Amino acid sequence: MVTGRPKPALMLSVQEREQLQSMARSRSLPAALVQRAKLVLACAAEPSNRAVAHLLGVHAATVGKWRSRFIERRITGLHDELRAGKPRSIDDERIAELIRRTLDTKPRAGTHWSVRGMAAEAGLSKSAVQRFFKLFGLQPHRTRGFKLSTDAFFVEKLRDVVGLYLHPPDKAIVLSVDEKSQCQALARTQPMLPLGLGYVEGITHDYERHGTTMLFAALNVLDGRVLAQCKPRHRHQEFLSFLRHIEANVPAELEVHLVLDYGTHKHPKVKAWLARRPRWHLHFTPTYASWLNQVERFFALITGQAIRRGSFTSVKELIAKIDHFITHHNQNAQPFVWTATADSILAKLARLCQRISGTGHSLTRLRALL
Repeated sequence: MVTGRPKPALMLSVQEREQLQSMARSRSLPAALVQRAKLVLACAAEPSNRAVAHLLGVHAATVGKWRSRFIERRITGLHDELRAGKPRSIDDERIAELIRRTLDTKPRAGTHWSVRGMAAEAGLSKSAVQRFFKLFGLQPHRTRGFKLSTDAFFVEKLRDVVGLYLHPPDKAIVLSVDEKSQCQALARTQPMLPLGLGYVEGITHDYERHGTTMLFAALNVLDGRVLAQCKPRHRHQEFLSFLRHIEANVPAELEVHLVLDYGTHKHPKVKAWLARRPRWHLHFTPTYASWLNQVERFFALITGQAIRRGSFTSVKELIAKIDHFITHHNQNAQPFVWTATADSILAKLARLCQRISGTGHSLTRLRALL
């Protein structure tokens, strides 16, 4: 004999059955939603709530609840409804005041706000301040360095150099040239601790100095290969010697375009040497704009991978390491891909100038040339 109230029939369309089966097999949906999909599929095959509850290991009242919910609202009814949640304890005015203090004020005994310092100042919890800092992208503990060029011909030089990178001339080689000064041969006073599982390589902070060398380098911006020489000093004599090294290694039928700064290269003897060689063309980067010189990226590469963490007991050993790195680099050379146009760089500098006080003249000139 059947007892209890009669249950409404639970019928599934083909599309509903396929969707419920997909939900029941899912490993990415919430576990509760997956269980409800299995429950509805079981209810479609078994009219008894107790039997379904026993099969799925849940209470019979739970089966009855979701059976009824599905019949009333179909698959949409299986999802949780939005809940009001706990009322906010920090209103918009306090949040606005927190942001204003962070941006416009400084602590009495420091240069910038910390999370704990601002929490004490604003009367909020550390976790609340940390949450709002993250929400609004505030990072008062960090700084970003910059340097605006004061070169009167900044825009002209920028367009010249960038144009050379983006549209190199035919039958020519474009070389990015500079010197990396004061490459120090430093010998660590204690053995390094090797890299291991769960801890990083250990390097003692003190060292012995064994001299320095000067690295002259010319990066071929078209294929990424490097011509380089190490010299003991940084004078026009050493630079001339390096130019002769380039001359000997560049095919005679190619024009030579050099991207470089205006330092040792203005010496009269250097100018005279270049004047006798009409295939050489110099393109100077603006003052305080070494980032335009692609060889600086190579210097960062060799510093990070071959010099900074090394230990050298002599300058000769350091030079051997540099030569070995450059040889290996040239065997697998890839060019640094330059994508920025002169207009995009000028637009970025204009946005920077708008954020800095006292640069109205620079901003006016940049806007006039955009």
